[in-house]
Amino acid sequence: MASRYGTRKTFGPVVLAGLAGAGLTAVASNQRWASAQPTDDTVAYTELAVGAQAPLAFTLSLVVLAAWGVLLVTRGQVRRVVAVLASIAALGAAATVVAGRWLIPAGYRDDFREMGTTPVVDFHAWYWVAGVGAVLTVVTTVLAVRLVGGWPEMGSRYDAPGESSPAAEPEVLEDRSSLDLWKAMDEGRDPTT
Repeated sequence: MASRYGTRKTFGPVVLAGLAGAGLTAVASNQRWASAQPTDDTVAYTELAVGAQAPLAFTLSLVVLAAWGVLLVTRGQVRRVVAVLASIAALGAAATVVAGRWLIPAGYRDDFREMGTTPVVDFHAWYWVAGVGAVLTVVTTVLAVRLVGGWPEMGSRYDAPGESSPAAEPEVLEDRSSLDLWKAMDEGRDPTT
C-alpha cells in the first residue's frame, strides 16, 4: 500500500514537469536555433539564419503534449500504451535536437560552398532550451510508463453515455405517439413528464 501511495504522490509533479518539458521543446523548436557567417571577410553575404530549425521536434513535442492530455482521462492498459507512445515521441524529439547539432552546420556548409567560402555557425540559446526541454520530456514520459499504474484515475461517472451498466440507467418513459407529444406542446404542457 505504501508503494502505491508513493506513486500517487508522483502524479502531479511528473505530469506538470512533462507538460513543461514538452511545451518548452515545442516553443524552442519553432525558434531560430543557429546562424552562420562566412569565414572569408571579402565575401558579400546576408547573415544566414534559419527559423523553425526542427519541424520534426516541434511536431513530436505536440504529440507528447496531446499524450499527456490523454493520460489524464484514460484508465488501465490504454493509459500505459499512451505513455509508451509518448516516450517514443519524446525520444524522437530528443534525437532530432541532438541530430541538429550536426545537421544544421552541414546545411550551412552546403549553402556557403555555393558562395565559395565556409561558415562559422553559432548556436543560439533556443537550441539549448530545446535540448533541456527534450531531456525533461524523455525523463517524464519514461517515468510515466513506469508509474502510470499507480496514478489516480478519473471516475466512471465521466464515461460516455451508453457505457454505464443497465442498472444505472434511468427508467425509460413509456412510448407515446408523435400526435400525443404535439398535443401536449400545443396545450403548453411538457411532453416529457
